[in-house]
Amino acid sequence: MEEVLSFEDLNLNTPLQNALDDLGFSKPTPIQAQAFNPVASGKDLVGIAQTGTGKTFAYMMPILRHLKYSTQDNPRVLILVPTRELVVQLVDDIEKLAAYINVRVLGVYGGTNINTQKQAVAQGQDIIVATPGRLFDLAVSHVLQLKSIQKLVIDEVDVMLDLGFRHQLLNIFDLLPERRQNIMFSATMTEDVDQLIQSFFINPQRITIAVSGTPLNNIKQQRYNVPNFHTKVNLLEYLLKSSEEFNKVLVFVAFKKMADMLFDELEERIPGETCVIHSNKTQNYRLRSIEQFESGEHRILIATDVMARGLDIDNISHVVNFDTPNYPENYMHRIGRTGRAEQEGVALTFSTENEKEALSAIESYMNMEIPIVEFPEAVKISDQLIREERPEIKERNNPTKRLTEDTPGPAFHEKKDKNKKVNLGGSYKRKISTKYKKPKTRGDKNAKRRKKR
Repeated sequence: MEEVLSFEDLNLNTPLQNALDDLGFSKPTPIQAQAFNPVASGKDLVGIAQTGTGKTFAYMMPILRHLKYSTQDNPRVLILVPTRELVVQLVDDIEKLAAYINVRVLGVYGGTNINTQKQAVAQGQDIIVATPGRLFDLAVSHVLQLKSIQKLVIDEVDVMLDLGFRHQLLNIFDLLPERRQNIMFSATMTEDVDQLIQSFFINPQRITIAVSGTPLNNIKQQRYNVPNFHTKVNLLEYLLKSSEEFNKVLVFVAFKKMADMLFDELEERIPGETCVIHSNKTQNYRLRSIEQFESGEHRILIATDVMARGLDIDNISHVVNFDTPNYPENYMHRIGRTGRAEQEGVALTFSTENEKEALSAIESYMNMEIPIVEFPEAVKISDQLIREERPEIKERNNPTKRLTEDTPGPAFHEKKDKNKKVNLGGSYKRKISTKYKKPKTRGDKNAKRRKKR
């Protein structure tokens, strides 16, 4: 294959070339260069590339290059992504790339008024970007017709399967026309993803830019051994004091409660510099947090894994793994938020004694050890533990616990006669109707009339 040195080598049309010039892109990434011709030819494609390598433009450039102008109402391209934030981001990216092309793009996702989205769909669209749940709701309501879909793109498919979207994806496949092009992009390859490919793809061409689990060379990885949550907060506060170096920091936490706890701590220590996103926050709150972080209004964003998957935010200086993720794939996605578009990035991991097993799995997955950084002497080591860190206390001699002989026994008296009646059900009703000969239905009345005749 000839080396692609610039976008001109891909034989792009003038509108696409002008949009790329406006965006300041002059050279395609490896995944963009290798995926262009297969996607443009209409073949099924599976692309495996690390997060931050330009997967979105890898499939959108050839799709937009050959998407002809049309006035039909039903969409021709369907793009499925796992989260609402990714829908919003992807629509924005497509609109930038299609700035000089007459194409209609709509994003649909849950958590907002479905009637508003139904009206937008009814106006006619060319490209639909959607989360699986909301797309299925629109399809079964017959507002969104999928019979004209020519190209199906599933982005971040491993995340969708992790989030339990498998059955919804299968239901959507049943609604799509059989003759279509299937395009799948992901940063990792799992058994579930491979099973999906074997079931629905037809001789797909596979493109692998980096082996799943290979860290990006432009991301500097380091880790600290930290005993507990409050010491982690002290360490993070200490590092964040260098605002010039830590100018745009994405902090990952294990769960929603920890995100709120860390936000409260940082807001008290470094007021007005932190925002947070997780699934318990409203859609407007989450989008506003991302906008504030992206614009630089806030330099620290706290997020859970699910909320930050696929987010493309430029110039993130540091990714901080406040906890060590249980799954190596999640670690790869996390650190891929920095060092994007061949820029330099730093990924820091705070690991406790209880997280050693998870850390070992990550290092084995990457086939490398993450260098340990000496713990700063200026940082106070706290002995205060949060509830999740406290050892579980088993009370062997609990005086309030009932002994076996104290448990309530069976009743000591016989039932009264009136309480011994048995529910006779339907047969009882039939006996009563026979006794009093009262017709219960119109059919019974008609039967009586026929007998009289």
